[in-house]
Amino acid sequence: MSFEHYFPIWDQLQPNQQRLLLDSLSYQKVKKGALLRGSGTGCSGLVLIRSGQLRALVYSEEGREITIYRLFDRDLCLFCAPCVIRSIQFEVTIQAEKDTEFWNIPADVYQALMVQSAAVANYTNELMARRFTEVMGRMEHFMWKSMDQRVASFLLQEAAIEGTCTLRITHEAIANHLGSHREVITRTLRDFQDEGMVKLSRGMITILNKEKLEGICR
Repeated sequence: MSFEHYFPIWDQLQPNQQRLLLDSLSYQKVKKGALLRGSGTGCSGLVLIRSGQLRALVYSEEGREITIYRLFDRDLCLFCAPCVIRSIQFEVTIQAEKDTEFWNIPADVYQALMVQSAAVANYTNELMARRFTEVMGRMEHFMWKSMDQRVASFLLQEAAIEGTCTLRITHEAIANHLGSHREVITRTLRDFQDEGMVKLSRGMITILNKEKLEGICR
């Protein structure tokens, strides 16, 4: 399907605004692990995902990563272009978790549409509010939940995203998502394995008992 089917408020734009968008777009593909935005990359444009998966992360002063939200098909990444939202005062890195295809909307074009179209401005504000709520939820989880709860919740989320209880993910990758150390994640997962909740193998975690993991999250 084309851009028109993915942009959520396409039908609310005027014909000249639709043409402006279509004429300015670029279609790009990146491999898993690629950085779409990192420190010092500037304000390249907004990203509308056609297929794939991205994650937004921040770094602690010690250099540890923590995922603040994730993006999937049809999601629009505002933080890829922080110049569009002047109130963004922190550095966000955007990384591809899977091979990803997307449209890039130039920042100046989107800014012009926000001025011209109340629909675009309202949609952008609503999207920012949803992202802020998601980030705050992550931070609350990070601050107040035990490591057992955080790891159990992450495994269940991954199973829901991938549609399988067999997860191809390393302990290091989980640590990066949760802002922790690999050794801590390994110890927690081994405890889960001893309790019969998961089975660990090289580069893979198999969930054996979702109900017990869900019980830990409560």
